[in-house]
Amino acid sequence: MAIGQLKFVAVAVEYFIKWVEVEALATISEPKLRAFTWRSIICMFGIPKVLITDNGRQFDNQKFRNFCSNLGIDHRLTSVSHPQSNGLAEITNRIILQDLRTRISDTRGSWSDELPSILWTYRTTHRTTTGETPFMLAYGIEAMVLVEIRLPSHGRLVPEISEHTTEHLDLLEEVREQAAIKVASYQTKTAKHFNSKVKAQRFRAGDLVLRRAEAAGHPPGKLGPIWEGPFEVIRQVRKGAYSLRDTSGPRGVSTTLGVELFNHLTSGYLSDRDINTQQEGKYLIE
Repeated sequence: MAIGQLKFVAVAVEYFIKWVEVEALATISEPKLRAFTWRSIICMFGIPKVLITDNGRQFDNQKFRNFCSNLGIDHRLTSVSHPQSNGLAEITNRIILQDLRTRISDTRGSWSDELPSILWTYRTTHRTTTGETPFMLAYGIEAMVLVEIRLPSHGRLVPEISEHTTEHLDLLEEVREQAAIKVASYQTKTAKHFNSKVKAQRFRAGDLVLRRAEAAGHPPGKLGPIWEGPFEVIRQVRKGAYSLRDTSGPRGVSTTLGVELFNHLTSGYLSDRDINTQQEGKYLIE
């Protein structure tokens, strides 16, 4: 726990340029996260078109929904059936945690003091998906980093004139368009690599399967079971969707789910196959 009982981090990521804003918090209540959204997103960059958050109660409540609605923000919760929709925030969380572990060593109480320098490193590092730094995509010019003080770069040697800065701003839209093309190419390659490892999974009437508990509206919690059942396959409704019957419930009670939401139950064990099938102006908050 950091000084001031800070033990949580709110993370917001802009979907396209990958700009990150974080804030250390003592609690993750709705007022705290509403203030973080106002102060770190809206007051800094304007009102976003879409805001994607997780399904925590601090976001999934009437006060936060009214806050977004009054500002014309399309507030969306991450899909329980496609948890990778919040993957960008999860990846950013992992990067921040890794950097914190590297920097703080045994001085656990000072971790919140390291967040600004971690953010600076992240914002001035080229991202694989865009080929640019978040700072460049946000401001149209690269930031002056510490190494350039001792080893002057071209940007530091050339006298700063207004025409030079204006030229960078004129090229900003072109840089963003090129970044968007790189993002699309990267996502295509990633999907191709993923799909090459996915095997078609077909079910027949009478097969016993397990169903994702979260997709059925039964959040398991951190340590709860991910799957529930067994359920019996009744028939295929359409490609990739099947009608299931709860074997522990009354006859005739059925539900329809996509194939990615359940899996074979064989001799009491779940098979290891788990099929999982990112735009400007969108923010993801974790």
